[in-house]
Amino acid sequence: MAAYLIAQIEVIDQATYDEYRKGVPATIAAHGGRFLVRGGAVEVLEGDFVPRRVVVLEFPDAGALKSWYRSPEYRPLLALRRRAARGSVYMVEGT
Repeated sequence: MAAYLIAQIEVIDQATYDEYRKGVPATIAAHGGRFLVRGGAVEVLEGDFVPRRVVVLEFPDAGALKSWYRSPEYRPLLALRRRAARGSVYMVEGT
């Protein structure tokens, strides 16, 4: 079953976030993942929460997603993202 990583991000240091963005695609691809959404306009249809940036990744399964997220290749990039942005990141399984 496919697994999706959904991130709602507010960038607070654009230069550091740009450095993160340059390195992350190869790590995602190495674990069978791909971007479905990478930024773009957000329009709230219900509720009052307005995320600044939304990212959605698709992986073949939860194991591949977690393997990527915990990988030694992603670890230094994750540290960059945590310095450059704040927000929520979660996994959803489904079709």
